[in-house]
Amino acid sequence: MPTACINLADCRVSLTGERLEVHGRNPETNCEERLREIPLRDLDRLIVGESTYITSPAFAAILRAGIPIQFFAWNGKFLGNFLPAQNSHGLARLQQYRRTLDPTFTTPMAARLVNAKLYNQRRVLQRLGSSQTASEPKPDFDFSRTGLDTTLKWLDGLFASIGSSQNIDELRGYEGAATARYFQAWAEFLPPAFPFERRSRRPPLNPVNACISFGSTLVYNECVAFCHAHGLDPALGMLHTTENGRWSLALDLIEPFRPVLVEALALDLFSHQILNQDHFEPNQGGIYLNEPGRRKFILQYERRMERQFLSEAAGHRTSLRQQLEQQAVLFKASLDSLERFEPFLMN
Repeated sequence: MPTACINLADCRVSLTGERLEVHGRNPETNCEERLREIPLRDLDRLIVGESTYITSPAFAAILRAGIPIQFFAWNGKFLGNFLPAQNSHGLARLQQYRRTLDPTFTTPMAARLVNAKLYNQRRVLQRLGSSQTASEPKPDFDFSRTGLDTTLKWLDGLFASIGSSQNIDELRGYEGAATARYFQAWAEFLPPAFPFERRSRRPPLNPVNACISFGSTLVYNECVAFCHAHGLDPALGMLHTTENGRWSLALDLIEPFRPVLVEALALDLFSHQILNQDHFEPNQGGIYLNEPGRRKFILQYERRMERQFLSEAAGHRTSLRQQLEQQAVLFKASLDSLERFEPFLMN
């Protein structure tokens, strides 16, 4: 059980021996009872809602076991991490601070990330196009092979520009243009009941944006935890400017994962009718996943993150979660030699 998600309102988590016990009101019987036992040895991370109560002994045992805890608000907004105490990476952080101020390091590193994201965007669209061409046409599905081929060709033409970029501002411009064009093509594969005109974040203005935002929040905060675990300062960005209030390095490292994980997952959830309009609710001017919707989303997210596949780039079987952690490992190694960083590429 790599991840446990406690999403039911007003649960209580306590410690018994080497196990966590989750007590709460059973939705079926409406009675207070023990809902779940979770052996600590089987747990890698814990996701809880803001109304979850964790006893102090349970909190201490979780952190002692090296398990990060992530708290989320009712609307899926990330509230904060509790991370096991670590203080053994001072020299690595000094090196990271120096390298982050060196454009001969940050510009080619940012270029590698943008290049990988563009490559993965193209692969996602190629797979979607191949799948749609090979399957029976769906009712009311407007699929243009010519339009998709034009987009793929346009995206392909950006690789040379990225490779010759002289600074990070140029790279941000190419990344923004590529993502806008990619989303236009990607949106054509959504069911008609869930249109997507543009990306909206704060707040998300429709169910598709709600899923993209929630998925991005999950993978972003996993990356923050991996950066901390491997002695990196996740606040020091390159493609994303270092500024107060966000973990810019984590935002950098997850860019190649967005098409493969976040957007591909959102598309599957709507295309296979795992989510429908009943799983969303309006609030504070936006549209958010409700509690049942978040449960379904996290279940599918975990399955995708833990699914084993043979990586052509890595040359062995792995998972998206392992590859995400590997990005932090490789970035740390790149502080000594830039060539040691290989961004994630999908097959």
